Amino acid sequence: MSATRTASAPAGSGVQRRTPTWRVPLALVALSLVPVIAGSLRLADVSTGSSIMPEDAHHPSMPVALVVHIASAIAYSLVGAFQFSAGLRRRRLRWHRAAGRVLVPLGLAAAGSALWMTVVYPTEVGTGPLLFWSRLLFGVGMILCLVLGLRAILARDVATHRAWMIRAYALGLGAGTQVLTIGLGQAAFGTSTLVTDAVTAVGWAINLAAAEAIVRLPRARSRAIASLPIQPVRPATQEDPR
Repeated sequence: MSATRTASAPAGSGVQRRTPTWRVPLALVALSLVPVIAGSLRLADVSTGSSIMPEDAHHPSMPVALVVHIASAIAYSLVGAFQFSAGLRRRRLRWHRAAGRVLVPLGLAAAGSALWMTVVYPTEVGTGPLLFWSRLLFGVGMILCLVLGLRAILARDVATHRAWMIRAYALGLGAGTQVLTIGLGQAAFGTSTLVTDAVTAVGWAINLAAAEAIVRLPRARSRAIASLPIQPVRPATQEDPR
C-alpha cells in the first residue's frame, strides 16, 4: 500500500503536490529482507528437518525460543515498517493503533527470546564475550524502550511514545544493518572472534544512533524556531502616487 501527503505548491499554481510517504517503509522492508529470508529458511529447517541453512550448535534440537524469536522478529520488522508511513498513520489511524497493540507483544517476544537464547543456548562458534554482553545490553534496551513507549501512550504522551518506539524498532532491526557491518567489517579487518563480535555490535549502535537523530532533529528544529526573535508585523502602506 502506498500513502501520500500533501505538500504546499507554488502560489497561484492551483495544484497541490503530493509527496510519497511509502519510501521509508519500503526502505525498512528492504533492510530487513536478508534476515527475514534467512530466518524463514531456518524455520523451514526446524519444521522439516532439512539442512538448507548451515548447522549451528547454537540451535539445539528443540529450539522453541529460536522459533519464537524468528517468527516474532519477522512479523515485528515487516509490520513495524509501515508504522513509519505518515500518510498511513493520518488516513488509517485505527490501523496504526491496532498494529501497535500487536507490535508491542511481538517486540517483547523477539527481545525476550533473544535474551533466553543468549543465556541458555550453547555459545555460537567464533563468538566471544563482547557479543554475549552486547546481546544482553541491546536486548534489555529494546524491552525497556517498548515498556516506556507503552507507558507513554497510555499517558497520552504521543511525542514520548513515538521516540521510544523508534528506538525499539531500530534495535529490533539490528540484524538488517549487521548484514552490512559484518560483511564490510570482516572484509576490512578479518574474521577473528573480536572483529566479528565488534562489527555485530556496531550494527545495533548504528541503528540506535540513527534513531536518536530522528528523534532529536524535530525537537532541535522546534527549539531553534522558538528562539527566533519575534519581529513586529507592520501593516502594509500604499505609496503616495505623487
